[in-house]
Amino acid sequence: MKKVFVFIAVFVGLVLAACGGGDGDTSGDSETTEITVGASSTPHAEILEEAKPLLEEEGISLTVEQYQDYVLPNDDLESGNLDANYFQHIPYLEGQIEEIGYDFDYIDGIHIEPMGVYSQNISSIDDIEDGTEVILSRSVADHGRILALFEEQGLITLDENVDKVNAEVSDIVENPHDLTFSADVDAALLPEQYFAEEDALVAINTNYAIDADLSPLEDALFIEGDESPYVNVIAVRSEDMENETLNTLVDVLHSEEIQNYILETYDGAVVPVSGDN
Repeated sequence: MKKVFVFIAVFVGLVLAACGGGDGDTSGDSETTEITVGASSTPHAEILEEAKPLLEEEGISLTVEQYQDYVLPNDDLESGNLDANYFQHIPYLEGQIEEIGYDFDYIDGIHIEPMGVYSQNISSIDDIEDGTEVILSRSVADHGRILALFEEQGLITLDENVDKVNAEVSDIVENPHDLTFSADVDAALLPEQYFAEEDALVAINTNYAIDADLSPLEDALFIEGDESPYVNVIAVRSEDMENETLNTLVDVLHSEEIQNYILETYDGAVVPVSGDN
């Protein structure tokens, strides 16, 4: 009988230990929240990877899914394959919501990637010849941005009654150099056009320029200033706007550690923003 009582006592002790009972360490009770965020490889995914240790301190495990296009990240967000995405600026997001009907919003802005115009053989604005071809992406959301940049350089004039964010090639009212604007290239292929068309002007998104080993500040013929309205954001489904974990992600990306990382890593080619955009 004594042996039976000893066995029962040992069994109960093992059960309590397995359940975390007693005065032992209960740190294993804390839970880790897992999230998946879609991102362009450069700089978005790189910035998210840098944020992982900070997120772990907040009990968040981040998986980064990398994309090379501007379509699938929103499709996957809508389908629930992603919890958020980080690749697009506000005008593009708003255009996608209007065109496709996504029920999306954004928590806040993280950084700006100044748009640059590049050319292999044209080394200054004064060297631009009449009839020069300007190659830009087929993404309509970028057209107004690029045209406004050309207007800032005095190369064209846009209709003053048109919101520059929404400007199209047809809104050009003065074109003294008779520039030809070709908007039929996927954004990811713009660096290839730069290397193939030596005498053309090519407007390249900063993330693709960096991927192609171009330095926006050194290699661009001209580039946007840091007051651009094209802020890259953390986009989410509207139902997740108040999600605590996703808002913590944004807080971490706004932290001094991550903002300093952006400044030091990209040397002005990517400009961090502090939030409330």
